[in-house]
Amino acid sequence: MHLRLETAGPVATLTIDRPDKRNALSFDMWSAIPGLLGSLDSTTRVLLIQGGEHFSAGADIAEFETLRSGAEGATRYSDAVHAAERAIAGFPVPTIAVINGFCIGGGCELALACDLRIAADNARFGITPAKLGIVYNFTSTKQLVDAVGKAWAKQILVTGEIIDAATALRIGLVNELHPAGSLETRAKELAGTISSRAQVSVRGAKTIVNRIADGEHEDDSIRALYDEAVHSADYAEGVRAFLEKRTPKF
Repeated sequence: MHLRLETAGPVATLTIDRPDKRNALSFDMWSAIPGLLGSLDSTTRVLLIQGGEHFSAGADIAEFETLRSGAEGATRYSDAVHAAERAIAGFPVPTIAVINGFCIGGGCELALACDLRIAADNARFGITPAKLGIVYNFTSTKQLVDAVGKAWAKQILVTGEIIDAATALRIGLVNELHPAGSLETRAKELAGTISSRAQVSVRGAKTIVNRIADGEHEDDSIRALYDEAVHSADYAEGVRAFLEKRTPKF
């Protein structure tokens, strides 16, 4: 299947493992992602998504003449891509894309579905539907606009051009850049930091930021998050640790 899901304590890692195709994603790989993420339990606090030498060169174009040969097949294929992207975007804990090399097309779509993106300084990015006669999905387009703004989203989509890592950092497509040799270390460090924080706060922050980005306003369900926090074991431990001048254990 060319996808590996591994866990180490509270950190899960989904690895795209198809190096001979620069981690191009097949229909079967897209289709497997929701089930893989659904197999993780409540002990998972962070999900890393990574490739190897390359994050992903995108959808496997070789399948376009078969699985996407007609309008019906194209719709079925697009639905699988959309379901994978939504599974990542809707995952309940923070997700981090760890990006080396090519992050193109559907690969960039997966990365944008993550909450955070850290990249090696050799990374290259592009979203290329304009080269294929495809209209990029609405929710995926929104993820791009949320990350880089309207003008850059339009430039990326209408040109299909590849941009370098420095540009990606400057426009907000990625959060951090690192030398390729230190990217994995930074990913583990960042995952460890998030895992060590009060999870009621982490989950609440992710929910509220996403709802703000979706144009929503404070309502009873948001206020319930505040109430959950102040009645949580995390809050009690955080206050106790502060008063005792020690590191909290969440």
